[in-house]
Amino acid sequence: MNFHFLGQDLAFPDPHLADEDGLLAIGGDLSVGRLQAAYSQGIFPWYSEDDPILWFSPDPRMTLFPHALKVSKSMERTRRSGKFEIRFNSAFEAVMRRCSSIKRKGQEGTWITTDMIAAYGQLHRIGQAHSVETFLDDKLVGGLYGVSLGRVFFGESMFHEVSDASKMALWALCDQLCKWDFELIDCQMSTPHLKSLGAVEMARDDFIEKVKVGTQRKAPDGDWGLVES
Repeated sequence: MNFHFLGQDLAFPDPHLADEDGLLAIGGDLSVGRLQAAYSQGIFPWYSEDDPILWFSPDPRMTLFPHALKVSKSMERTRRSGKFEIRFNSAFEAVMRRCSSIKRKGQEGTWITTDMIAAYGQLHRIGQAHSVETFLDDKLVGGLYGVSLGRVFFGESMFHEVSDASKMALWALCDQLCKWDFELIDCQMSTPHLKSLGAVEMARDDFIEKVKVGTQRKAPDGDWGLVES
């Protein structure tokens, strides 16, 4: 394919022009306006520290409907135990940094660069990026973060340092998104772990249509930082 190089304008090429890996465009920046434009069209940045910014729109797309989260018996036992405390938006940058530094099987380095941390921090400050944190004895041991536009949550990354910590954060997120009638959670790329939690692959055309509808809906009035779990 002929890669599309982004200039100063915020326009993205048609997602159907992405290659077989989902790579659609190169360059541009991580400004709030560009990130908003990208996510509202089902596009996200994913690149390494020394690379130019790469923009993806994979087909199929991994998607989790909040009501369809698969809760295992071990997860139920963990939640009933009350060992973890779940908070929303209490440690956004810390969650990003933990997601960046955690070692992942079969993966070298991280796509959560210093520029990404700064950019998503800006989205967080204007109420369009959020985190869910899991605490054990007042210590951050798991969590996730993502972008929220309208009634769609675009999941970016999650981490755990204690068994089930990230799953508890995801469960709390799904519960809240059900209450707020969100359309879906974007999980980006397919993995066996996500499938085990109930995520399914969706054709890109169907995903983009749902994103178009969901992001045009009014965002919930509730304050993420005041969510109780």
